Amino acid sequence: MENYGFIRAAVASPELRVANPSYNVNKIVELIRQAENKDAAVIVFPELSITGYTCGDLFHQRALLDGTLQALNQLLEKTKDCCLLAVVGLPLVIDSRLYNCAAVLLNGRILGIVPKMHPPSYREYYEKRWFSAGHEICRDTFEVEILGAKVPFGHLIFRSSKPAFTLGVEICEDLWTPIPPSSFLSLQGAQVIANLSASNELVAKAEYRRQLVAQQSARCLCAYLYADAGVFESTTDLVFSGDCLICENGQVLAAARRFERESRVWYADLDLEILEHDRRVIKSFADNRSFTAGQLKCRAVDFELGKVLDPLAKGLERRIDPNPFVPGEPSTVNQRCEEVFNIQVAGLARRMEHTGSKAAVVGVSGGLDSTLALLVAVRTVELLGFSPRNVLAVTMPGFGTTDKTRRNALALTEALGVSVREIDIKQACLQHFADIGHDPAVFDLTFENAQARERMQVLMDLANKVGGLVVGTGDLSELALGWATYNGDHMSMYSVNSGVPKTLVRFLVKWVADNVLAGKAREVLYRVLDTPISPELLPPDEKGDIRQETEILIGPYELHDFFLYYTLRYGLAPRKVLFLAEKAYAGTYAPAEIKKWLQVFYRRFFNNQFKRSCLPDGPKVGSVNLSPRGDWRMPSDADSSLWVCGLEKPAEAGAGQKES
Repeated sequence: MENYGFIRAAVASPELRVANPSYNVNKIVELIRQAENKDAAVIVFPELSITGYTCGDLFHQRALLDGTLQALNQLLEKTKDCCLLAVVGLPLVIDSRLYNCAAVLLNGRILGIVPKMHPPSYREYYEKRWFSAGHEICRDTFEVEILGAKVPFGHLIFRSSKPAFTLGVEICEDLWTPIPPSSFLSLQGAQVIANLSASNELVAKAEYRRQLVAQQSARCLCAYLYADAGVFESTTDLVFSGDCLICENGQVLAAARRFERESRVWYADLDLEILEHDRRVIKSFADNRSFTAGQLKCRAVDFELGKVLDPLAKGLERRIDPNPFVPGEPSTVNQRCEEVFNIQVAGLARRMEHTGSKAAVVGVSGGLDSTLALLVAVRTVELLGFSPRNVLAVTMPGFGTTDKTRRNALALTEALGVSVREIDIKQACLQHFADIGHDPAVFDLTFENAQARERMQVLMDLANKVGGLVVGTGDLSELALGWATYNGDHMSMYSVNSGVPKTLVRFLVKWVADNVLAGKAREVLYRVLDTPISPELLPPDEKGDIRQETEILIGPYELHDFFLYYTLRYGLAPRKVLFLAEKAYAGTYAPAEIKKWLQVFYRRFFNNQFKRSCLPDGPKVGSVNLSPRGDWRMPSDADSSLWVCGLEKPAEAGAGQKES
């Protein structure tokens, strides 16, 4: 089974007895065994986990220091057959100085020792009473003798070839300094940072600590494993909670329940592939590496775990969000939605100011996209000091317009107090069919696209007439799939939805209904949300209902948005996108159905690049965008075969297929 670039990491907060190394090592061994059975590649323990952090002046006692080495030897003996990296904390005497250290262990041997670079001595911390600062001895890396073996000591990076990952280590206060050692370690190749910590609890400190860990993982484009001392430390003056965290590029993958009164391990599967993608793409990361070269040199310690890890066989220890574009944290939903909406409004407001436009012209259909564009336009004119009447909403019934969508469009415009024009385009289209010799009884692309282009002509000419500009309604998902009529709804004078994927459009409209509007306007928005997505270009069925449902024709938008996110944001290979989608939508879509729509996504994405190469201006609102002037530059005649074949479809190994 492929591991798709994942490795399983663990952080632990074990039970301990202060100043009892033998007892503590036994608890550490228990958790190492647990993590090994879960196919973890690395497990990180808290600062001074062999002795306990709160030993105080006992750190100067020979009995404790000798007992620490005996316990370390005991730990090595008991883990000779353990094929995972274990990072434990202990005090060590080097050249007549005592250092607060992290020992990196594998198969009963010490791979290397990293000292704490910046022991704190302020407020409740008195570490310099006992420990020397690591940065004073670590100008270069060297070897020390521990338990009869020569061991690398200093600035180290631990580099595994099987599985491929690179680990750096820092200790507690090191992270809180202006330039943490992890910054240099990451620039020199460490994808994973282990932090052995003993951070006491104070009011509001946990939230600050979480932000600090997450932000460092984001700045360093790394995974960050933070293991914190727990409630079994001495409570003479301080309380510790075991606040363990696993973060990856700014995201919290796993977080401990604080104040647990038993040994615990928390796991997460780290996606090293997406970290490497961002390090390749974000050139300032590499530039910073060149800029800081020579400021801190690390010695590489190479190793292999000695067995093939298969963490995915035991279930992915990582939540794959099925809606990556939609705000997930309940506490920040309002803030995120307001932010997206304000970005759209700010973009349109600046364009109207620059062009001297007094009106915004919006084609309204009663569907999701035009509804969001209309809401943005109304807020924009109000922001500019105009009346909502300066928004001209134009409804243009065609051959496929249903009574339901027409009523929704008119009811919404009435509730918002905007100006309204209703222009039936059927007669104009029939005249056009006659002019070009098309049989209106043939419901082909000509029949459909003529309506879309007629609508855009009406909107453009009305905008000229009223001194306004046409506000585009098409969204990011439609641009990705090419689900737009070239020079029809594909065009506008400013496209407010071009950076908003369909799943987020739906979410924003619901957010406005739930939090911004009331009364009749809210009722209409709920009806819009209940209406199937459709271009309404083919005549309704015999019951007068929508005949042409987009998601039946090209697939569910939630799947396509998922594909779009992982293809563009991280450049993932097709098989991995498929794997993640199967995990995210398990129980919702069958694997065969996901695979079918992923193939559709790749073909449509490649075949419709020509539409994206000439998009109107519009604001970027998230991490994925398709503007040819900013985020996405791609040849319009690129071949999709490599991506489709990446899903193991041998019959399609030739030239890319074309779609109508």
